[in-house]
Amino acid sequence: MRRGEKNLITDVAGLRVGNASDAQLKSGVTVVTADAPFVVSCHVMGGAPGTRETDLLAPDKSVQAVDAIVLSGGSAFGLDACSGVAESLRAAGRGFAVGAALVPIVPGAILFDLLNGGDKAWTTNPYADLGRAAWAQATATPDLGSVGAGTGATCARQKGGLGSASLVLESGVTVGALVAANPVGSVTTPGGRHFWAAPFEIDGEFGGAGVDPRSGLILSEPSRKLEAMGKAGNTTLCIVATDARLSKAQCHRISIMAHDGIARAIVPAHTPHDGDIVFALSTGEICVSGDAVSDIGTAAAHCVARAIGRAVYLARPAAQDMLTTWSQENH
Repeated sequence: MRRGEKNLITDVAGLRVGNASDAQLKSGVTVVTADAPFVVSCHVMGGAPGTRETDLLAPDKSVQAVDAIVLSGGSAFGLDACSGVAESLRAAGRGFAVGAALVPIVPGAILFDLLNGGDKAWTTNPYADLGRAAWAQATATPDLGSVGAGTGATCARQKGGLGSASLVLESGVTVGALVAANPVGSVTTPGGRHFWAAPFEIDGEFGGAGVDPRSGLILSEPSRKLEAMGKAGNTTLCIVATDARLSKAQCHRISIMAHDGIARAIVPAHTPHDGDIVFALSTGEICVSGDAVSDIGTAAAHCVARAIGRAVYLARPAAQDMLTTWSQENH
């Protein structure tokens, strides 16, 4: 395997990522879309998820493809971002045809960032507008770090963010991941310099600090997030993608396998207070055998772990932050 050209989920040809951020709100929205519908399934392993339209992604449900996936801050309020994206898709003539009607199917998931110091005293829910803006700004070269759904994200010890990574398999199949990292747990080992995901890092993509040389590292240090907020706001949201032609059932299996990447990069992971979810999508460009699912799922987990490391590494400081960034602590 080798890293993709851009080291982004958009190394999967045809995919675009749009981000919309509100610095005062300290929150935002990220959208993954493409010119043509794609097959998607998902798997939730966190104990406190917030989702929309995810039941339709089960292999036995009737909808076979969607036009966009939304990741948003804002907790339950952020689910309204999906409505903004759906309105944009409908205006563009996109959606699931039901007779003469077009019904865009826009699955999404949210993270909790309501206690991160931003101004949440709105009178009108801002997330539908942020969803529309994110869809309109979709590009093959999105920014990472403190943008989109990662704008106000935090981890146990430092700011979280939006991250991405990719791999190209020997077969020519491309696999990528996009994450909004906002977990209960820590992405760094005690001391805050070394990433739990360090064994999977490629070419210093999240600082090149290497593997922590100490052994017996079971739990991280006390959570600064919990101390700063009085109550943790959490969840890691992931989208993995491939250009291999897969069924919904195969995408579902890959979404399960890709959760390993969360466990490799965050300690603890999949807690009762996280809403950890992985969406897995296929653009269907390359025909593969059924045996390819194992390799694609393995690559997806590697990409998720690396994307989480990049999300934290690329986070930027901003006014009114309650936590410092990894770069502030280590440079």
